[in-house]
Amino acid sequence: MDKKAILEKFPRSPDVLLALLHELQRANPQNFLAPEDLALAAEYLGLPLSRVRDAVTFYTMFSLRPRGKHVIRVCDSPNCHLFGAWSVVEELKKLLGIEVGETTPDGLFTLELTSCLGACGVAPVMMVDDEVFGNLTPERVREILARLKEEG
Repeated sequence: MDKKAILEKFPRSPDVLLALLHELQRANPQNFLAPEDLALAAEYLGLPLSRVRDAVTFYTMFSLRPRGKHVIRVCDSPNCHLFGAWSVVEELKKLLGIEVGETTPDGLFTLELTSCLGACGVAPVMMVDDEVFGNLTPERVREILARLKEEG
């Protein structure tokens, strides 16, 4: 979808800033907000560029750097940590061949840590794009990654 069409889906109100930024980020094949996206949002909503940049740098769901098609976020809250989040992280690092904060050479996956995902009852938890997976074990992580690789 072209960026003009994305803008036209939203009223010119500062209240829609986060939703607009999400749409602009989704439209980028590298899953990030480029400087021109921030400028476009600021101009369209009549906001200072600094306010848009502040929002993007505050919320971890936004990125100013290119990322993979699928962003894997592992919860590193105390609860997930106690229930084995680091074994999940280690398995992901091994399977993907990358460190936290990196993207696979094929551009398919980026691995990140995040604070609480709000699913403490099924810890440890990870979010892939917009889907949350809980009760993770290294075996379950392998199954999820295999499915994602098949889907592309």
